Amino acid sequence: MPAEGSPNLKEKVRRLPDKPGVYLMKDRLGRIIYVGKAKSLKKRVSSYFQRGRARTLSQPKIRALIGMIADLDTIEVKSEPEALLLEGKLIKQWRPRYNTDFTDDKRFLLVRVDPGEELPRFRLTRIKKDDRSRYFGPFAHSGLLRQTLAQMRRQFGILLGDGTPRQLPSGHWQLYDDVRQELYGAGTIVTAADYRRRVDEACAFLEGKSREWLAALRAEMATAAARQDFEKAAELRDVVFALEKTLAKTRHFARTDPTRPSGDRDALRELGEALGLAGPPRTMECFDISHISGTFVVASMVHFADGRPDKDEYRRFAIKSFIGNDDFRAMEEVVGRRYRRLAKEGKPFPDLVVIDGGRGQIGAALKAFVGLDVMPPPIIGLAKKQETVVFPDGRTPLNLPLSHPALNLLQRLRDEAHRFANTYNADLRSRKIRESVLDDFPGLGPVRRAALLAHFGSIGRLHAATTPELAEVAGVGPTLAAGLHAFLHRPAPAAAPPPSDAVNP
Repeated sequence: MPAEGSPNLKEKVRRLPDKPGVYLMKDRLGRIIYVGKAKSLKKRVSSYFQRGRARTLSQPKIRALIGMIADLDTIEVKSEPEALLLEGKLIKQWRPRYNTDFTDDKRFLLVRVDPGEELPRFRLTRIKKDDRSRYFGPFAHSGLLRQTLAQMRRQFGILLGDGTPRQLPSGHWQLYDDVRQELYGAGTIVTAADYRRRVDEACAFLEGKSREWLAALRAEMATAAARQDFEKAAELRDVVFALEKTLAKTRHFARTDPTRPSGDRDALRELGEALGLAGPPRTMECFDISHISGTFVVASMVHFADGRPDKDEYRRFAIKSFIGNDDFRAMEEVVGRRYRRLAKEGKPFPDLVVIDGGRGQIGAALKAFVGLDVMPPPIIGLAKKQETVVFPDGRTPLNLPLSHPALNLLQRLRDEAHRFANTYNADLRSRKIRESVLDDFPGLGPVRRAALLAHFGSIGRLHAATTPELAEVAGVGPTLAAGLHAFLHRPAPAAAPPPSDAVNP
């Protein structure tokens, strides 16, 4: 363990879950110095403190990081792609000093097209510049993105970054001068104008005007489900979801695409039929509970109208009735708060309520209606492991094909609720991380901590305050102000010399 680590650090590492997530390493001042993702938080974080990985000896900055770790926080998520996305968001938010130095620093890939070139190529980059180029992304999965670009080269006849076109005496261009010209469907001899039309089509393709490129991935997902390889199918489903989300930033046409309404109507109709409802569920609400190792328990509710998100109706909830980790009690509380309010205001209930979870979560949601003197709307659960639809009335659980439009609609609803809950949770965690530096200053209780934060508004402004300015806060006298100022500006501990078997993160 790092020599300067807190007494609770070993215990924190020991109790980490074997689940995907993001970890935030902090120094003695509570500053975040490194953010990383993990398929297994337990295995990944533990590796920092294990002996026997001598490669660290050649990387002094990694040794320095290990010597600086005094505490850590983790954020548990439900999939590795989600961890990757959250890692990128937190790195951009906090800009930890060691993330910019390490060779394993991850930035999402972008596709760059420079319209100033006579024959624009589709290149990969990790940094967006203000150079009038067109950028697409970011994309969370580099392997799939490279496959997509290879497919686009075959489909549209475009040039990638390694292209070496040759201008012919006629003024035409020969795009490929090797065996590839026989493999691609598009011709290899083109004019610059013809090629630019190909570029326009390929750019429209990247913008999301076609989902055909995801068909192979979805087919692979369905095949995995058919052979009951549910773990692989769920992993592929998460990849599809992450790719759709990262593409969404460039889908400017989505509200006017004439194919979407009919597709949504068909999915709603099929969903109503599959669930045995009286008709298509035009309004749906989904609840998700999110917490980090039993702390910062929050909930989200998202609302879909006619198969599309209605963000004006989204709600998020801090759990008020208890402290701790109890998904069932949390679900009962937030469902009760939502529909008690709708009943009081005389507003209609949704046509369908979806709970992220199985029978236990459904039972908790139904308990919320006891005493409301109203009939609950139709309620189902969506259990993630095998994407099973669970009913509250004892009906046999329903497993729709993973490519079924009704299931895909439920997945979009559930995944949006999960994203919304995690965003709220990350916001609360970020706020706590900013404030936690004050916890280590002796003699500063919760009342004076709150007074300091209320007075200065942020840890950054508090850190910049002079001793007299600190003393102006109610309850903080000159002596305490001087001690706090010295505490906030004490030098960071020097990194301890690494053992011979220090490790590489």
